[in-house]
Amino acid sequence: MSQAADRVDAENAARPDAPTTHPEFDRLVRTMWRLRQPDGCPWDREQTHHSITKHMVEEAYEAVEAIEANDTAHLVEELGDVLEQVVLHAQIAADEGTFTIDDVIHGLNEKLVRRHPHVFGEHAAAGDGGEVQDIWDDVKAAERAAAGEKNAELGLLDSVPRSLPALMQAQKISKRAAKAGFEWETVDDIWRKVAEERAEFDSEAPGSDARALEFGDLLFALVNVARREGIDAEEALAASNRKFRARWSRMEELARGEGVHLEEQDTVRLNELWDRAKAEEKR
Repeated sequence: MSQAADRVDAENAARPDAPTTHPEFDRLVRTMWRLRQPDGCPWDREQTHHSITKHMVEEAYEAVEAIEANDTAHLVEELGDVLEQVVLHAQIAADEGTFTIDDVIHGLNEKLVRRHPHVFGEHAAAGDGGEVQDIWDDVKAAERAAAGEKNAELGLLDSVPRSLPALMQAQKISKRAAKAGFEWETVDDIWRKVAEERAEFDSEAPGSDARALEFGDLLFALVNVARREGIDAEEALAASNRKFRARWSRMEELARGEGVHLEEQDTVRLNELWDRAKAEEKR
């Protein structure tokens, strides 16, 4: 561990009520180690980093769902499932001789200290989240420069993971491009771009690949509107999804109360039920 991290840890440990030992974590690491032993679980022994990639993503989304539902008990369980993925990946690496869970934790702690100079260093305290983001960007830029020519050759967008959901990728890509100066002057300019993309979408043949591509451009332009308005596009769409789910569920309840099946109703009746559910929601 670096001298800075040692200093920070000593200062943290000296604070009243600072966390000390975590025996349950060591117990978890030993349990995972045992599962990967020759006489352990056949399924766990067979796994590789690639074979369980989808599980990491699924568990993270399930944890987010528990947060959105304000379900504390479920969140405890889902965070455990996320942690399981981290510990399993680390054990797979340890078995291969590449790294261990201690390397993962060490690297994370070093990065947390390094990227919070406003807390652990000589940098002036940050006044708000915006200032913190600027500090992080400066620290990350310094990290890339210190990493040498290999990282220096990376493009501006190369560090944005391609595995992110498309909407989240669009947010990160547009934000980085804007910080580099590739930006509209006003939100109205972006809305004009949205209209332009809509016109290009309409000009392509229905069902064509070109029309699908133009639809993507339209979505990307809308993401930039959200960015300039300070709206998280991913969270905004997630909120709309939740709202639609709730209204549809209420429509199903109303239909059952009338002794009918929602799927058997015509468009006019569905709209009537939708309006009722919406009106109840507003009340």
